[in-house]
Amino acid sequence: MTKVFVTGASGFIAKHILRELLEKGYDVRASVRSERRKAEIEALFPGAALEFAFLDLTKDEGWETAMAGCDVLMHTASPFPLGEPKDPETLIRPAVDGTLRALKAAKAVGIKRVILTSSCAAIYKDASKPKTAPSTEANWTDVNDPSVGAYEASKTMAEKAAWDFVAENPQMELTTINPGGVFGPSMDAHYGTSLEIVEQMITGKVPMAPPMNLVLVDVRDVARMHVAAIDLETAKGERFAASTDTLQFVEMGRILKNWDASTKAPTRALPQWLVRILGRFVPDLKPILANLGRNLAVSGAKAERAFGFKFIPAEDALIASAESIRQFSK
Repeated sequence: MTKVFVTGASGFIAKHILRELLEKGYDVRASVRSERRKAEIEALFPGAALEFAFLDLTKDEGWETAMAGCDVLMHTASPFPLGEPKDPETLIRPAVDGTLRALKAAKAVGIKRVILTSSCAAIYKDASKPKTAPSTEANWTDVNDPSVGAYEASKTMAEKAAWDFVAENPQMELTTINPGGVFGPSMDAHYGTSLEIVEQMITGKVPMAPPMNLVLVDVRDVARMHVAAIDLETAKGERFAASTDTLQFVEMGRILKNWDASTKAPTRALPQWLVRILGRFVPDLKPILANLGRNLAVSGAKAERAFGFKFIPAEDALIASAESIRQFSK
């Protein structure tokens, strides 16, 4: 039986990947940073034949030993904060260096199949196309563009590092899955940054919607793409945007308000002129200011063709997010 090594296994996406792998009968070895994270996973899969390894993206120790005996590397680990860090390198270095650590260890132990979790953030800010035009997998974010934040730069640089690595090691077969904002049901109370956006919206922490759009995808689709890619020949050497739709934040607010009128989800957008004024002085508004007038849409059509499925609608993913937040906040 194929054994899959999953990094960052306690993450929102990774937990769904683990469930998909176990349901399909794969042997799984999961890397985590601590006993606490291991316990989280064990609580979700009681009695499952899961193996564990303790690894740190920023440290060299243990990677080859942890991957020995595995056939597939599924590298999902990468930092994803809600806000912009003071020092971009605190995101960029773990993302890039961690990816290379994982790939070098995979090569050393003979792993040839690699599935990497990248992001639409590595796609949608291509300086060679108009800001208002949508993107496809043919586009790459320009990390030198002033609007590019630390997270976007980290995902772009990490994915490029991976493609460069396999170009130098052609025996390895890489597929990247590039999700937009990942929503949908959480398996426990430790949900991801995207769901924190929904939490802030329904609790009134975002009184007016930012005047920008967001690529959305359901975590269940992201997980099944990762697992299906293992044996899909046409996925090898390809990158796939995981994207069901692109919505304005005000549209997201209205969906959540229609789901439950008692929520405080915003149904009005913050005026662009006000963002331009306040964005110079309010740190939380600077990312919104940087994205004014930019279309972040990325087509998921290639993935639907290759994997033979239809993405879960964005409305369903948002509502599942809100239901999870309500369930686990009790």
